[in-house]
Amino acid sequence: MTETATMTETASMSETATTDAVATFLAAALVNDVDGMINALSPEAELASPLFGRMVFRGHDDLRALLAAVYGGLSGLRWREVIGEGSTRVAVSDARIAGVTITDAMVLELDDDGRIRRIRPHLKPLLAVTLFAAALGPKLARHPGTIRRALSRA
Repeated sequence: MTETATMTETASMSETATTDAVATFLAAALVNDVDGMINALSPEAELASPLFGRMVFRGHDDLRALLAAVYGGLSGLRWREVIGEGSTRVAVSDARIAGVTITDAMVLELDDDGRIRRIRPHLKPLLAVTLFAAALGPKLARHPGTIRRALSRA
């Protein structure tokens, strides 16, 4: 293989990795496949809480607990569209929590390898967000270390 072919192949793989990481995360979220979601994340991945501004969940172990609680509590999750290119995407979804529709415009920031390094959810409407917080709290309370770390590093 020539050097030019190798460079072209590498560039193509990087572009594919970016698309694949986002697609992998979103597909895994649909079926609450926490391992699949984690596989799409960089080792330094973090999620800034849309519910509690000071909380930032970091690393695969803490994100595993959080993502299991988040996606395990939703029903009817549907990704409507993914917008963006380069190192930033916005994935728009609808789901149901306690019979109420919750909408998310989730900003996904990618690292140089195309893996997700930062997740910033933006949720609405207020009633759904309130129900979501009420359902999520007890699930996360089972992981006090995760909560402590999310609060201490903010």
